[in-house]
Amino acid sequence: MAEASKKWPKVLPPLSEEQQRISDDFMKHWHEVLPRRYKFVDDFNHRYPVQHAPKEFFRTLEIGAGLGEHLDYERLSSEQAKHYVALDVRPNMAQEIQKRFPDIQVVVGDCQDRLPFPDDYFDRVIAVHVLEHLPMLPQAIAEAYRVCDKQKGFLSVVIPCERSPAYTLARRISAQRYFEKRYRQSYRWFIEREHLNRPEEIITELQRHFLIMHRGFFPIPIPTLFCNLCIGLTLRPKAMSAQSA
Repeated sequence: MAEASKKWPKVLPPLSEEQQRISDDFMKHWHEVLPRRYKFVDDFNHRYPVQHAPKEFFRTLEIGAGLGEHLDYERLSSEQAKHYVALDVRPNMAQEIQKRFPDIQVVVGDCQDRLPFPDDYFDRVIAVHVLEHLPMLPQAIAEAYRVCDKQKGFLSVVIPCERSPAYTLARRISAQRYFEKRYRQSYRWFIEREHLNRPEEIITELQRHFLIMHRGFFPIPIPTLFCNLCIGLTLRPKAMSAQSA
């Protein structure tokens, strides 16, 4: 635990005004490009939480909801939609979600901070390509645990196989190419700030509060990072007494 405590939070160098503008612009742009140009990847990202959702659920929290891409894959009743909360830290993206999906709740906020919901409130918590971005990952996971129903709740996570040969190559011919063409500068400063956490770090922190019930690997369904792009995880919250110290 001493070593773990030294790791967090991960400290990021400050951005210039221009870098902040580029960062916000590219995150929105990439969320628009990915489902159009790389739908086969996006399908796994968003189908995994739907396929492994509990049979019955009422309240859902999606953290880091982007432009609401995941909602295109959900099949919600009117009551489930009414109690679906999409959380994103960027106001420009939250506005787009509310325009596209006026029946759901949209909240601007940081999943690393305390959220305005009571303990055990949600049946589902969804994090699709979010946890790799968080400098205060343990706080975010602890908060997801707090708001997830300890009796019947589920956490659905999709993360990239960061630094695997397959993922590095795929990024070089997709996001990196788009970024460098759009802004005429190196992609390195951007991605080093964005993908802070490796899969093994994320899974270690998740297991402090949750039990892994299922794992899915894409595109090759074997449990290794080397040849894959993404991992899907379905988790149940531990009983309060069973959490790691």
